[in-house]
Amino acid sequence: MARVRLSVAERREELLRAAIEQIEARGVAAVRIADVAASLGVSNALVLYHFSTKEKLVAAAFAYAAEDDLAHLRKLLGRRTTALRRLRSAVRWYAPTGQAKGWRLWIEGWAVSLREPALREVARDLDREWKAALAEVIAEGVAAGEFTCPDPAATALRLTALLDGLAVQLTSYAGAVSRARAQDWVDEALTHELSVPPSPSGA
Repeated sequence: MARVRLSVAERREELLRAAIEQIEARGVAAVRIADVAASLGVSNALVLYHFSTKEKLVAAAFAYAAEDDLAHLRKLLGRRTTALRRLRSAVRWYAPTGQAKGWRLWIEGWAVSLREPALREVARDLDREWKAALAEVIAEGVAAGEFTCPDPAATALRLTALLDGLAVQLTSYAGAVSRARAQDWVDEALTHELSVPPSPSGA
């Protein structure tokens, strides 16, 4: 069967999605251009036409994944509801107990970024944007009188640090902590940081 001819943008997106899948399955160190090409039934040369090196492909794949995560975050925080509900939705989605996918990918990315400047920049930008977005909605809640928080930026940092740490425990160390316990800790952190009543189940 002949392959559908894709535009340059469509082909790049297809390659990036395939690269993300291969990185999640094999890890950055083990994944090869050939693995990405084989998963799509295309030649190595086609992958290298769009991304001249493995390093550039990996950095672009992480940037693509980061933008996908940020787009979903903006959607959650842009809903027409209270700041508290938006914040809880975002935190629960981001948490390793929620529906966000790709924690294995990001843990892999954090490790590799220690040695890869381009990837380190992607991870740093994603981290900054997450913290800024959470700090903004926290500040909105304070302004609306929904809760109190003397330092939204510091609260955003503490919340994301907790979520990142729990992600490592749940993803890397099976059985270290249950998903239910991790979710309880996340809910308790929000209650403590914002001086609000505990969240009803599913709220």
